[in-house]
Amino acid sequence: MIVRILSVTRKEFLHIIRDPRTLAVMFLIPIVQLILLGYAATTDVKHLRTAIWDQDRTQRSRELMEAYRASDYFDITQMVDNESELAEAMDKGTVRAGLIIPSGYERDLHRGQKVSVGVVVDGSDPTVANAALSAAQGVGQAQSLEVVRHSLGARWEDAPGIEVRPRVWYNPTMESANYMVPGLIGVILTMITMLLTAMAIVREREQGTIEQLIVTPIRSFELIVGKVIPYVFIAFWDLLEILVVGVLLFRVPIHGSVPLLLALSGLFLATSLGLGILISTVSKTQQEAMLLTFFLLLPSIFLSGYLFPIEAMPAFLQLVSGLLPLTYILVIVRAIILKGVGFEILRSQVLALSVFGAAALVLAAARFRKRLD
Repeated sequence: MIVRILSVTRKEFLHIIRDPRTLAVMFLIPIVQLILLGYAATTDVKHLRTAIWDQDRTQRSRELMEAYRASDYFDITQMVDNESELAEAMDKGTVRAGLIIPSGYERDLHRGQKVSVGVVVDGSDPTVANAALSAAQGVGQAQSLEVVRHSLGARWEDAPGIEVRPRVWYNPTMESANYMVPGLIGVILTMITMLLTAMAIVREREQGTIEQLIVTPIRSFELIVGKVIPYVFIAFWDLLEILVVGVLLFRVPIHGSVPLLLALSGLFLATSLGLGILISTVSKTQQEAMLLTFFLLLPSIFLSGYLFPIEAMPAFLQLVSGLLPLTYILVIVRAIILKGVGFEILRSQVLALSVFGAAALVLAAARFRKRLD
């Protein structure tokens, strides 16, 4: 049996090596995806193009403008003279936010009166809008405290009251890359392994080489194992590539055990490769295999917690997310890399992946038949 499996494995390796396009997909595409998605898939909103309508034009109004400019959240790119110009800039998309300083701003501050400053945000992208509003309120509150300090003639921190000292664990700098890049490990591994293995049997059928396998004494399970082994090695190579690029390029710290991460990733790969083989056994063409792969992949990306928190989803979709292997590997990868946890904490996720992996491989082996139809 070992000899037969190694023969199929050698055949699959030779096919991969002789196909430069397949090699490019296996080794270069994960790096390209990591770089592109690592920079694009971010929740950090900084340097938002901002227009200023300063109706006061005083020293205090300029101080407020500088406070917003110094926050790094807002880049003042345009000065407008009326509401129409501000609306036109927002319509064209040349700015995403606007700061409106009313006339008499400095005078009212000297009188000790409350002054309202307007902030207009483009809400077509709710994520950007929420982050911009929070940043605008934070800058405004800080400036308000500064005004109160000048009015009282004392340090604000010396005044009686409640002082809140927040601490952020696991990601103190709150960099979105530290959260997104570990998640990309699961997404990219799912995409590459499922897509490549889904077309493994289908490729044999389309190229006419399936007849040669049919006349051999090899068993169905041996054929599947032999075809999966090369992609296991490739998947682990891609995983190491992603880890190295994530650390060197995005400065993602790895707090946990890399051997544990590799071991549990191997458990996830059994599920992903099994699903890919299962797809290849029910597909007639490579195009059909590709469509079925993306049919499973897209819901996994949206419902696994990679982009959106599962707790914010409706109850039904939370149940669906529990049926996705990607959900569990994302918890494992992020927990090991960001929190540095060990196996004891991840027992439930490991158990779920074990069940998924065994089911996928058994179904793939049972579905495969050594025949042309």
